[in-house]
Amino acid sequence: MLVVGLDPYGRVVATCAVGGIDLGEWLVRKGLALDWPQYSKGRYGGAQRDAEHAGRGIWKGSYVEPWLYRACIRASAKPSDCSDDANAHH
Repeated sequence: MLVVGLDPYGRVVATCAVGGIDLGEWLVRKGLALDWPQYSKGRYGGAQRDAEHAGRGIWKGSYVEPWLYRACIRASAKPSDCSDDANAHH
């Protein structure tokens, strides 16, 4: 584990690797996670584009990024308003 810093809540932000494989990149490339540029500085952007173009994992359907969903809820919206496919990636 390589600590990169702390988030605004004091939680550790780190990269993790096993056998020289970056687990964050592996998850993003498989479509099982999203690149979060706020913390990754775009490190996984290429892996995310590959997953999106290949239609892997979450890229098979639609979704709302977790940070956008949470912002919507904080703005006092109902969960159904925040998850609506009209607001989601396709």
